[in-house]
Amino acid sequence: MVRQVYLDHAASTRVRPEVLEAMLPFYGERFGNPSSAHRWGREARAALEEARERVATALGAQRGEIVFASGGTEADNLAVLGRVRAARAAGERPVIACSAIEHKAVITAVKAAAHDGAVPILIAVDNEGTIDMPALRQALQQKPAVLAVMWVNNEVGSVQPIAEIAALCQETGVTLHTDAIQAFGKVPVRVADGIGSLAISGHKIGAPKGIGALYVRTGTELSATQQGGSQERGLRPGTENIAQAVGLSVAIELAAREQAPESARLGRLRDQLQAMLEAAIPELIVNARGATRAPHILNVSLRGVEQDALLVSLDMEGLAVSTASACQSGAAEPSHVLVAMGRGSTDEAALRMSLGKTSTEAEIAYAGAVLPAIVERVRAYQNA
Repeated sequence: MVRQVYLDHAASTRVRPEVLEAMLPFYGERFGNPSSAHRWGREARAALEEARERVATALGAQRGEIVFASGGTEADNLAVLGRVRAARAAGERPVIACSAIEHKAVITAVKAAAHDGAVPILIAVDNEGTIDMPALRQALQQKPAVLAVMWVNNEVGSVQPIAEIAALCQETGVTLHTDAIQAFGKVPVRVADGIGSLAISGHKIGAPKGIGALYVRTGTELSATQQGGSQERGLRPGTENIAQAVGLSVAIELAAREQAPESARLGRLRDQLQAMLEAAIPELIVNARGATRAPHILNVSLRGVEQDALLVSLDMEGLAVSTASACQSGAAEPSHVLVAMGRGSTDEAALRMSLGKTSTEAEIAYAGAVLPAIVERVRAYQNA
């Protein structure tokens, strides 16, 4: 029987037992609508606000600064487009800036804002996936309504200097939005001065798919991007998903509590896997090798290997990896992240291996042994 090894935790994670246990009552006897005035509604409202408080505490925020959303994509869209709409409502023609390696949720939101008349600025990164700080400072001189810079890149794992960027934004009065979806639980994440908004997604940290949170600093003006009721400060209308909000709060608490030891463990496993692959695979390139990297992501490029054939072969051997972020898998064009880093050639295969809570040394040893053999086999077949 083929061994099954899951190395795609950056795409999604298993729901933690503690999270599932906390959620179950809200699919049963605690089913009330938090907008209702009766006992069932009040009970639901209390659970929702307790969950909001727990999320806020983990981030170093205030309870009223947390907005629940359907996930990271909605949170990113609300932060970016909501800020642009607020600026436009104030009579401005907004400028909007982001790094060239943002998640597609941000990149496409910036493009949508540009179609509506906003002025877009795309900030370059170096060949290690770290933002070009002189270019960022130049962009800040244009006084953008929002600057979006993700904390940890979801494909190559490069960590951006968010504290430095936040300080610059505070000095210039620019709202900084950071997508912290791959950062939370892997690097220390707190909402320092200068961060106007911050997005988190539940299914990256052991909560279900379909729930996320957006931190919005008090005084940061956003306008709703959907129409409906007054829920979530009027920013995200619709009846709140109590069960998943509760689950998210538990997952966030656990991830924050375990961050330091778990990050150290994942970093050791990542380095072990990287060393095995570098020793066994000729012409292997470790993307973002020279950057500060989050401990759970290893992205490599392989010359002379057809990407789809490699992915299918790995799957047949029980190895679950990605060729890009899960949101971009299946796209015909190269990864926009690797292209921005000066890579992404069509004669290279790029693999993202991402570790998580359930990753073990035995799994890493298996992957480190099997992957080089598969690469050799695919290369031989293509060159035959």
